[in-house]
Amino acid sequence: MTKNFEKLSSSKQQRVVMPEIIRSLRKLGGHASTREVKQELMENSLEIPESYMTYKKMSRNGQEYIPFNYAFNFSVTNLIFAGFLIRPVTGQVELTKLGRQFDLEKLDIDKDIMVKADAGWKKRHETNVAKTVEQPKPKKDPEITLQDVDPGDQWRDDLLTAIDKFSPAKFELFARLLVKEMGVELDDNIGTKLTGDGGLDGFGYLTTDDFRTARVAIQAKRWTGMVPSPEIDKFRGAMDKYNAEFGIFVTNSDFTRDAVAAARVGTRVITLINGQKLTSLVAKKGIYVKPVITYELGDYYGETE
Repeated sequence: MTKNFEKLSSSKQQRVVMPEIIRSLRKLGGHASTREVKQELMENSLEIPESYMTYKKMSRNGQEYIPFNYAFNFSVTNLIFAGFLIRPVTGQVELTKLGRQFDLEKLDIDKDIMVKADAGWKKRHETNVAKTVEQPKPKKDPEITLQDVDPGDQWRDDLLTAIDKFSPAKFELFARLLVKEMGVELDDNIGTKLTGDGGLDGFGYLTTDDFRTARVAIQAKRWTGMVPSPEIDKFRGAMDKYNAEFGIFVTNSDFTRDAVAAARVGTRVITLINGQKLTSLVAKKGIYVKPVITYELGDYYGETE
């Protein structure tokens, strides 16, 4: 683990993050969304503290943001300029041949990445300066702007912000609706008492296509910070009480690396649904959301001649 990562300057953080992004993308098959890359880093990076990746800070304008996103997004752009990555579509990154084959043990950050990245940033700056600005743009908080948020994914952040404000009882109901939409037939007697029923927030039965039925235990935690491993252990104990073959643990937040490891041990692996997976399920099942089709203009429309 990189010592005092959270106290490093952004440029020094990027030097740690860039090779970690390449390693994560290799584990993910060479192509993934930036959210999937962050999740892989969260669960498996030995260099970046998981607590810092979810640490939130208030900007000068009163907006909440995650400082790690600043270093992450700059690192991605540096790797694109240096030829290690491409961005096939907004929100997605892909390793190039260089990114797939480069021996990271021999990586020289300055020579192999920053020389090309600095030239890329300079060219981008010159292009931006050369553009004709017909109307002044509204002022934005630089700390937020520099995170380079994908506008197509802004709804996910809005959804999680809304869920953060749920009462514990409402979140449990929401989680039950979620697992019901996943095909779990909920039991009317077990886990129906809101907030605290023998360690379970729900219980049900899942029948597969070949008509095999399994008992499923459900735990829902609206959590501040990251869910630690003792919560997984307590949930597993509740599963034992009701002889559940499967467990589903839902949170609006995320799980510590120890919690992820605890969920995978033993003969009964517990399915963990964190905030990001939760938003994907909400979209897939259409739970109180509706799709909106939009388009992003290419650079062609902003060029001056």
